[in-house]
Amino acid sequence: MNRDQALKLVKQQITEQRYQHTLGVEESAIWLAEKYGADKKQAQLAAIFHDYAKFRPKEEMKSIIISEGMPQDLLVYNMELWHAPVGAYLVETEAGIKDSEVLNAIRYHTSGRENMTLLEKIIYLADYIEPGRNFPGVDEVRKTASEQLDQAVLEAMRNTILFLMKRGQSIYPDSFKAYNHLIMNKEESA
Repeated sequence: MNRDQALKLVKQQITEQRYQHTLGVEESAIWLAEKYGADKKQAQLAAIFHDYAKFRPKEEMKSIIISEGMPQDLLVYNMELWHAPVGAYLVETEAGIKDSEVLNAIRYHTSGRENMTLLEKIIYLADYIEPGRNFPGVDEVRKTASEQLDQAVLEAMRNTILFLMKRGQSIYPDSFKAYNHLIMNKEESA
């Protein structure tokens, strides 16, 4: 599937504001892929489709989580997480994307996971640092992203976890596992 075909499919699923965000994530993902040696086409495709299910009705997402055997614990956490695994499923079934690396990058772009692949880190980070994002700490993470990918992902995760904690929200276990994995690998390489 080429870029224009992918964007056409995605544009039908999301708001104009989210479409602009998607273009920013695409730009950041391609930059990160070039910088860190990932496949640019995979990064581009995952970036374009990362929010494919963002505006699907809650009941539809819940039904897919249950019927497709996704982790049931998702249902007790913030539904903002749901669009990532549901999106991976829908991108495969509706858009016909079969590349498991692309699908996993979509699946884990909100939570991260332990032992993330290069592409998963790139999409997670691109979603965080895309040019349209403007919140405390994002400029520091952008700067780090230009120098050290794992450290930038770690900073983005830490900021997100702290933000959720300050708001009294629950944090999905995969996020803690991803954070701990990055910390432990950092300590081992020091």
